[in-house]
Amino acid sequence: MRLLILGGTEFVGHAVTEAALARGWEVTVFHRGRHAAPAGAVALHGDRTAPGGYAALGAGEWDAVVDTWSAAPTAVRDAARALAGRVGRYAYVSTGSVYTYPSPDGHDESHPVVDGSPDADAVDYARDKRGGELAATAAFGDDATLLVRSGLILGPRENIGRLPWWLNRIARGGPVLAPGPRDLELQFIDVRDLAAWTLDAVADGLAGPYNLIAPPGHTTTGALLEACVRVTGSDAELRWTDPEPILAAGVRPWTDLPVWVPRGELYDTLHRGSAAKALAAGLRCRPAEETVADTWAWLRSLGGVAPQRPDRPAPGLDPELEAKVLGAGG
Repeated sequence: MRLLILGGTEFVGHAVTEAALARGWEVTVFHRGRHAAPAGAVALHGDRTAPGGYAALGAGEWDAVVDTWSAAPTAVRDAARALAGRVGRYAYVSTGSVYTYPSPDGHDESHPVVDGSPDADAVDYARDKRGGELAATAAFGDDATLLVRSGLILGPRENIGRLPWWLNRIARGGPVLAPGPRDLELQFIDVRDLAAWTLDAVADGLAGPYNLIAPPGHTTTGALLEACVRVTGSDAELRWTDPEPILAAGVRPWTDLPVWVPRGELYDTLHRGSAAKALAAGLRCRPAEETVADTWAWLRSLGGVAPQRPDRPAPGLDPELEAKVLGAGG
């Protein structure tokens, strides 16, 4: 299999590249050259936002392309147009955020999506991704376009900072604000499971939208944070606190306390999506404890400092605010 990856040097793209190389596929990575491509991949350089940015892709044929772009849809439009006729299938890594809000408990691929345009400049994450879906489909057609609508993605090389923040915070030890309830069910996808399923789907000729997320209840807040305590060997004391005093103190769910949101519309949207279609098409999800352990091993190899995407604010709770909430509950 000859695979072209647009990106391929960070988080999701890197995981797809490594997984394809491990299968013995011929992999070409097209990127800006800011990070090294995995060993074994052919690297082509270009800036998708610059005039003539796709010049390096002027020749060549591939069986499939995987695109992880998450900004202006015009970049996906231009790439798809440049590759049409020379690539067999287009896999676009999209997001569950394309569904209109709120998305009810159990929402699947039939839920309505936001408006988007393949000709738009960057607007917001949801509409940008929807525009990217439309751009890929316009160039390759419904039967040759795979839309990988991922949920929350965690795992080694995460450059958003969610699981790395929890690991580093718990590694510091002491009382830790643990947002309750302890048995609150969480949903995410390990980046390596996303990569493996995407490659399988490309090889099998799948098309259309798929929610790429572990089943609801894949883990719980308690299991996730307790796994962080175990793998770090920390003396951290998880102080389980009800949502009400946390919210009353001005703590922002998802942002200040990554991954966590209290039950309600946002919770159903982020942690209660249906993965039935992808599971039926072969999705396999490793235990959450493995994701935590492997992310900690990777993080330690970097001295505890994870890369951070410049277009995303670093998540995490201010220590003074954490101490204030813990003190109020004492």
